[in-house]
Amino acid sequence: MARITLDNLAHSYNPNAASERDYALKELNYEWEDGAAYALLGSSGCGKSTLLNIISGLLMPSQGRILFDGIDVTGAPTAERNIAQVFQFPVVYDTMTVHDNLAFPLRNRGHNETYVAERVQEIARMIGMEDMLRKKARGLGADAKQKISLGRGMVRKDVNALLFDEPLTVIDPHMKWELRTQLKKLHHDFGHTMIYVTHDQTEALTFADKVVVMYDGRVVQIGTPEELFERPAHTFVGYFIGSPGMNVIPAKVEGAKAYINGCEIALGAGYAPLDGKVEIGVRPEFARLSETDGLPVRVRRVEDAGRHKIIRAEFFGQDINIIADEDDPVRADMTRVTFDPSRVNVYANDWRVAPESAEAA
Repeated sequence: MARITLDNLAHSYNPNAASERDYALKELNYEWEDGAAYALLGSSGCGKSTLLNIISGLLMPSQGRILFDGIDVTGAPTAERNIAQVFQFPVVYDTMTVHDNLAFPLRNRGHNETYVAERVQEIARMIGMEDMLRKKARGLGADAKQKISLGRGMVRKDVNALLFDEPLTVIDPHMKWELRTQLKKLHHDFGHTMIYVTHDQTEALTFADKVVVMYDGRVVQIGTPEELFERPAHTFVGYFIGSPGMNVIPAKVEGAKAYINGCEIALGAGYAPLDGKVEIGVRPEFARLSETDGLPVRVRRVEDAGRHKIIRAEFFGQDINIIADEDDPVRADMTRVTFDPSRVNVYANDWRVAPESAEAA
């Protein structure tokens, strides 16, 4: 296990990078706690895999350092970093049996065969492959091969970190849930530092102690699932986390009030004067249809999601989503939407603004 420090880290695939726009990974300074489970979350091309490959030693950063427990490993090869990495697509030895694939990292480090057999059996049970240990990997499907890759990554107890690069892409949905559960159990039992790259918010939020949200090569927020949901630091976080994501609406903010197309919205706190692009953000969970109060809206459709309803509405061309309880009425005369003032966030140029006062005046 290791504490991983990212010191002034940045990377460009362009050797003649002249500006920040040329960087796939923009400057990052952060310390990953020893024994914590992190998820790197973001859309394709945001820099997640670039950062993971720098941590693993597969990629040398353009600038900055990476340290394990205070030791500079920036120039150290992957083998010397004592990490295990599982990739998006399975990497297995086709001519070996499942047992020998799982045993390979242990035998490579000189463990005795009694320990190897016990550990392989334990991991095979975790990934549901106990009855396949004597089969050659060559004849297995992609999902079975990926389970072998996961197992081989988990088989060692002494690694500094376990790195996962979208490892469940080829796994069927039911097995995804099972393997995520096993990964969390592994983390609980052995306390490995784990970093899990994904574009799937469900995977990130159910796996990690802290989620690292990346956008356009930059880390825009690091926090617990609750923090990302309650207080998105950037409008992208609000949009990307949640289904549907946060409503982001252009507004004029004056003190404890927001004004949208002439309509007044109460805020849960007061704000100093703001410059640039100003918006408010509110989760659909904290919006409610009303007969008399709030913004005038036109309900376009109602989607039944089982335990709740998603109401798709429009306010002067601005989409607004509302999540209502299964039994909440949606009537033709309900043509307005209200927001819980305490749940409204304010943004200037896409970044969340801290309130000036705790309560509205």
